[in-house]
This record gives sequence, C-alpha cells and structure tokens, in this order.
Amino acid sequence: MTNRTELLKEYVQRLSEGEDLESVRADFVKNFKDVDAAEIAKAEQTLIEAGTRISDVQRLCDVHSALFHGATRQEQIDNAEKAVQASLNKAAKAALSADQQAAVNRLNGGKQQNELHRTDGADDNLMKLRQIEGHPLQIFWLENQAVEKQLKAMRHALDSKKDVIKTFDRTRQIAVHYAKKGDLLYPVLKKDYGFSGPSDVMWGVDDEIRDEMKTLYNEACKNADRMEEEAWQSRMDKVLTRAEEMVYKENNILLPLCAKNFSEDVWKGIARDMKDYEFCLIAPVPEWSEAQETANVNGSDDEIVLPSGHFNKEQLNAMLDTIPLEITFIDENDINRYFNQNEGTKLFKRPLAALDREVYTCHPPKVEPMVRMVISELKSGQKDSVDIWNERSGEPVLIRYMAVRDKNGRYQGTMEIVQHMGFARDYFTK
Repeated sequence: MTNRTELLKEYVQRLSEGEDLESVRADFVKNFKDVDAAEIAKAEQTLIEAGTRISDVQRLCDVHSALFHGATRQEQIDNAEKAVQASLNKAAKAALSADQQAAVNRLNGGKQQNELHRTDGADDNLMKLRQIEGHPLQIFWLENQAVEKQLKAMRHALDSKKDVIKTFDRTRQIAVHYAKKGDLLYPVLKKDYGFSGPSDVMWGVDDEIRDEMKTLYNEACKNADRMEEEAWQSRMDKVLTRAEEMVYKENNILLPLCAKNFSEDVWKGIARDMKDYEFCLIAPVPEWSEAQETANVNGSDDEIVLPSGHFNKEQLNAMLDTIPLEITFIDENDINRYFNQNEGTKLFKRPLAALDREVYTCHPPKVEPMVRMVISELKSGQKDSVDIWNERSGEPVLIRYMAVRDKNGRYQGTMEIVQHMGFARDYFTK
C-alpha cells in the first residue's frame, strides 16, 4: 500500500510540474491495473501534508483526474455492468432460443455477475448502499446522474443556441448538490476520518465551479451578446468540463471513499440532516426507513433557572425557534454548540452533525481565513460585532457576528445572526 501510494503521489507531482499527461499515463499503465479510491485520496493528502498548497492541488485536480479515468475499480465494475446490460438488451431484441435465453439469464444473475462485485469489499458496500431507497449515498448518486445529463443538455443548448438562459438557470441547480457535499460529506471525511485532502481540494473546486457559473449566468442575463463572444464561450466550456470532471471524481473517488469508511450511524445522521436540503435535478425520493428521526443530544430534563426567570427545555427551544432569525452559537474554543431550527426559509443550512465540531471545518477553504479573522477580533476585544451585508435570491441579507461576554467582560463565544432584510427594503420603498 505504501509503495502504491508513493507511486501515485509521484505521478500527481509530475503532472503538477508540467510534465506531459500522456508520458505520465504511460508509466501509470505499466504499474497499475486498477486503483482504489482511498489511494487517490491518500496521494492528494500526502502532497498537502508535505507542504503543497491546497490551491495548487485544486488546480492540479482538474488535470490529474484524467490520469485515473477508466482505472478505478468502481468504474471498471460500472463499465462491466453496462456491457452486460447492453448484451441483455441486444439479446432481448433478437429471437433467442430457450437455451440461449437461459444462458443470458445465467450471465446476468449467476457466477460471472457475482465475480464483477468481488473486489476489495469497498465496491461491494458502495453497490449495496446505492440500492437502499432514500439512503444518502443513493441520493448523491442519483443527483450525479442528473447533473451529468443536465451538463449535456447545457452543451446542446449552447450548440443549438436555443433556450440557453433557461437551460443555464436549471444547470446552476448544481449548487444545491455542492452545498450538500460541503455540509454533509467533506467535514465528516476531514474531521472524523482524517481525509483532509479530498475534502479541501474538492470543496475548493466546487466553489470555483459554482462561482464561475454564477458570474457567466449574470453576464449573459445582463447582455445576451456576451454569449457570442469567444472569451465567454471559452470560459463556459472550461467550467462545464470542470463540472463533468467533478461528477467523475465523486462517483469514483469521493462516494467510494465514504462508502468504505462511514458507519451506519454516520449515514443515519447525514440522512437526518439531508431532510433540510432540496433535491438537485431529481424528483423527491422516499426517506430511508432506518434513518434516525432525531439527534441524540445530551442534556438534563431539569428546569433551567436564570437570574431573570425560569423555564423548561421545551419552552426555551420553542422560544428560540420562534425568533425570526437564524442563530448560531460558537463557544470560547471555537466549537459549534447551538443553532436554532426556526421554521422560516433558511439561508444557511446547518446540519446537526456540525454540533461539537470546530467551526472552521464547516467552511470552505477560501472562507476559513475570514472566519478566523472575525472570531479573533471578537475574542481580543478589538471589536464587539462585525456586520456583513449580502444578497441572496434578490433579497438583502444581514449577517452579524457578535462577541458574547459575561457580566465581567470575559469572552464566552461568538453568536452569528442571519436576518432577512427584504421586509425592511419593501417597507421603506413603499
């Protein structure tokens, strides 16, 4: 395993130094007949641990994934299954004899089909989880298929110059899929299983794809002539290619890695939190019947007594959820401790799995430095609050970070308040 990882790391490093892809691919083919997703992840992570900047590995990500096309075990299984299915479809159209039909059935359900799945166990588990109705991995897989189909539709719209804006608007729903990965998969891989490489690299690329699509879409909406410009078309082609590559990397690296490592309890927690997210380009699927309905949050059932009053936990929880704000509390050690679950439309999803996790692991790499700076200023007393104005879906939004201090001025943590401000704009406009 060590030697294989070192070889993979060497190939990725050579690509990063600008060596021709085909020459590296030739060496790769000599030494590998297949490759496990975990080894690809380890190669990226080892590079980062050795001092390679995450931003460099993110740029490299678009190049080195081509090295592995057709080489992962999961891809070989999928290709083999497609070949079997194609054979069956062809056989169904032909007038086969009874003996021939029996032979095809044996191929589909007998020894040969079983041998396709006997790899290292990880692929078996992936196939199993993909078949469980409503399982998070099944949802991610189905959405990936839909994303791949939508990207093809986008390319067709560009070529035919028909319904480009409408198709582009639908294509940008890919952001919903990326948000779920960022909130539900990457932090778990990084925090609980030590796979920081795939988390940081893929997360960063997701953000770049989403941001570039948003920019190109806005430019096209403001001036349709921009879509005729060579520079715009070139950027569009590149971002679609990156999105296509991400589908490949999810199916052959990220999801197999999750299937191999995540426990059933972890999957149940993801399923519970996934209810708060929209489906991406697919019709809603039934919930996973075995998933936990509620989180196991430790705490006492005793009444809560404060200097200015008292109430039980149910009353406190109901009161906090009634406040028309999205509230998050981070303690003095930068650990997520609480967020309310108000019924209004949430601008920022907050999975329960993020509780008791360091706040920085819940933000993409490009945002993390800003979060650290804000919290540092609040901790030091340099500032008591920091306001950030934003716009979501055409509505102004205020994000306010406030230092929480006790009566003696000691820092107890940071509270984040997210507030829809459209009602104020509308009021004063009228």
